[in-house]
Amino acid sequence: MPAAKPTDTPISRTTGVKHARVHLRMNGRTKRTLELAAAYEDTTLSRFVLSSAIAAAERVIESRERIVLPTTDWDTFCDTLLNPPEPNEALRAAAHRHRERVAECAAGGRQPAERLTAARDSR
Repeated sequence: MPAAKPTDTPISRTTGVKHARVHLRMNGRTKRTLELAAAYEDTTLSRFVLSSAIAAAERVIESRERIVLPTTDWDTFCDTLLNPPEPNEALRAAAHRHRERVAECAAGGRQPAERLTAARDSR
């Protein structure tokens, strides 16, 4: 499958009036490099820079928001979700503390976040 050109990104299919702007400062050599690349792609400098920036932004976002596991790790993860182990003592104690705190908040008419803020501020 051929590599996608910058003009194949979703931004190139966007229609409508565009009002937002970004101003860039660069040296002459960088501008000439971008202009040459845009010419090779048979597009405008603005469209080339925007398409390239969108493609890079999408790669960065995906790399931060997506977790890829090897097959064996994925199988272990799914098996653990489908067949969770019995809770250990530390988990039981944490669940008990949580239930107590929620009950205290309900009795005091506060949300859990308000209780934590009040406890922090009283230090």
